[in-house]
Amino acid sequence: MSDNDKPRDELEGSEAPFVSHLVELRDRMIRALIAVGIVFAGLMLWPGPGPLYDLLAAPLVANLPAGATLIATNVISPFMVPLKITMLAAFMIALPVVLYQVWAFVAPGLYSHEKRMVLPLVVSSTLLFFMGVAFSYFFVFGQVFKFIQGFAPTSITAAPDIEAYLSFVMTMFIAFGAAFEVPVAVVVLVRLGVVSVEKLKQWRGYFIVGAFVLSAIITPPDVVSQLALAIPMCLLYEFGIWMSQLFVKRTQVPDSKADTTVS
Repeated sequence: MSDNDKPRDELEGSEAPFVSHLVELRDRMIRALIAVGIVFAGLMLWPGPGPLYDLLAAPLVANLPAGATLIATNVISPFMVPLKITMLAAFMIALPVVLYQVWAFVAPGLYSHEKRMVLPLVVSSTLLFFMGVAFSYFFVFGQVFKFIQGFAPTSITAAPDIEAYLSFVMTMFIAFGAAFEVPVAVVVLVRLGVVSVEKLKQWRGYFIVGAFVLSAIITPPDVVSQLALAIPMCLLYEFGIWMSQLFVKRTQVPDSKADTTVS
């Protein structure tokens, strides 16, 4: 029987699950946006966009020459840049809720052993991303700005633009947050059977070279930020190899047929 000869109710029945998934996806996205919006509204009330930007700019301001300040070369920059910082902070604070909505959407279609894998990965990836952001803010920024100012001639008065600084900060946050996800990537690749632990150990030298090349491309052209990104990536690679051996053993597919049904 051709598709055109199928009863209308059968076609409608096949479309119903797809439509219901779209509706659920919409609801999950709305809940995630509401969570971000609530946090954004709270941050607008306290501490406010201005203090949030001052907090973000503190590592740079602390290393500027006496009397130097950040400048705004665009008319609306003093309004838009702090607002963007507030939105960024709201998303990061609400990230656990956003990831929970993602988890709640995909969980019904997973097997029980897959659920045991996904939830720890979601939690660990969130924590590692925050650790990367915190590492760049509390350690890397201060060292980089101090290193750069140490090379600046005394005849030059530093006056960084606030939009350029925001772009720099977001690039560094994303770079270090993603770099700290190396253990998660290693575990997922091993768990899915894409690569074995033995291969990862053999490729250790290639990864080290690639980490230094990547850090040289992503970070500013100074040795401090490059080392600050490459060295943690190498250490996290080793940590990922160790974790993958432990993680895979705890998420093996059961031999019994009881787990073959979708939960």
